[in-house]
Amino acid sequence: MNQINILWVDDEIESLKSQIMFLEAKGYKVSALTNGYDALDFLRENTVDVVLLDESMPGITGLETVARIKEIDQQIPIVMITKNEEENVMDEAIGSQISDYLIKPVNPNQVLLSLKKIIDNKRLVAEKTTTAYQQEFRSLFMALNDNPDHNQWMDIYKKLVYWEMEMGKSNSPEMLEILQSQKQEANSEFVKFIGRHYADWMTPKTKDAPIMSHTLFREKVLPYLDPNIPNFFILIDNLRYDQWKAIQPIFMESFRIVEEDTFYSILPTSTQYARNAIFAGQLPVDIEARFPEQWRNDDEDGGKNLFEDLFFAQQLKHLKKDIRFSYTKITNHNDGQHMVNNIHNMLEYPLNLIVYNFVDMLSHARTEMEVLKELAGDEVSYRSITASWFEHSPLHQALKKLADKKINLIIATDHGSVRVKNAVKVIGDKQTTTNLRYKHGRNLNYEPKEVLAFRDPREAGLPRPNVNSSYIFAKGDNYLCYPNNFNYFANYYRNTFQHGGVSMEEMIVPVIRMVSK
Repeated sequence: MNQINILWVDDEIESLKSQIMFLEAKGYKVSALTNGYDALDFLRENTVDVVLLDESMPGITGLETVARIKEIDQQIPIVMITKNEEENVMDEAIGSQISDYLIKPVNPNQVLLSLKKIIDNKRLVAEKTTTAYQQEFRSLFMALNDNPDHNQWMDIYKKLVYWEMEMGKSNSPEMLEILQSQKQEANSEFVKFIGRHYADWMTPKTKDAPIMSHTLFREKVLPYLDPNIPNFFILIDNLRYDQWKAIQPIFMESFRIVEEDTFYSILPTSTQYARNAIFAGQLPVDIEARFPEQWRNDDEDGGKNLFEDLFFAQQLKHLKKDIRFSYTKITNHNDGQHMVNNIHNMLEYPLNLIVYNFVDMLSHARTEMEVLKELAGDEVSYRSITASWFEHSPLHQALKKLADKKINLIIATDHGSVRVKNAVKVIGDKQTTTNLRYKHGRNLNYEPKEVLAFRDPREAGLPRPNVNSSYIFAKGDNYLCYPNNFNYFANYYRNTFQHGGVSMEEMIVPVIRMVSK
């Protein structure tokens, strides 16, 4: 590790010689000055890693020195050291974006701990994270090989997401590679699990089925609606569990999380099927039978999600629940601003449904726009861009307006997405659908081991557009391409985020219940 340069500024610096010698014995290089003016001159000419700064000095005070240091270098960490314990001084110092605050008299170990928090924090966290994951690796391996049920699969996926996000704090490409390999193995086993159980879950009499898209409202929303306050059910489309974890801290500024859970998206993990199932409370095969005029198959003209409010009204009627509700769909920024301006009017309704379409637009746009390919090239950047979007979104603005109101808030999604890496060939006729993660058609030709296939769509709770239609779903990180221009499309879509198929990222998705603080 390179030697760390410390600047210690105190008008009584002579009395701190023993402290300086202690730090130098620990390997730090310490430069000592007695006033703010000299410190500013020094910083203009020298590179410093941390400034230790006395608050009360002749000439310019410590707080005034902080402001001028920030003009020279906005990022330099500053530790304020003071005899003054008054709260307003602390508030002003913290408001000046200092890194730490110590009260005199300070002992050498206090200063050392502060320096370690600031300088060595990332290294220490990285070392601890790597060691902890090495210990967890075996228990995750054993869990994967212990025939997990649908609840245990949710736990496995949450743990993998946790470690993936923790690894982002470390600088260990080797350990991250091991984690990605374990995640890939988990997805392979998950695909087999879905293949064995999915058709059974579609049977109404099956008791051992997870909460899925078509049972989400009945099981995870309706029981928690508070009749005495406004309830908001917000569906952020295409939101993976790790993306939720990225935006969770922003929600926690205004809301208290009561329950954080996951459920299973139905197949195909796409807006048309999974979201319609949420609002209708039915599987797609039943929606088509009940609403033949409104349901549109992939190969039919017309919007696929134009009747969510109608489907939801019918679900309430079926459940014998007389609940007055509002329905708002956001598909562009203007829609979002209109919602912000109108959010207080929603407080008049017992239940407010808000569908926010941003994340799905991001994932689709990512395949079309080179700038987004640069911005969202992997899971880390995908989470980062999601957090940045949400923090500055109309949705966040609207929720901040509700933060001081007594409300009940439930956040969910329709499906997630997976970064695809391996193109596989599929041959079909002109009626075959174009989605990269699932296809249905009459004469599909494919390698059976590369897809999950349902020759009878009704086994998967899906409509049958034609007599001989079958459905296939891409497994893990595969994506489906036709032989025509295969290499071009394989390269074009590789490493993009897609949905519609079978993976933990697409199927195990968040549902969170919150209340205002």
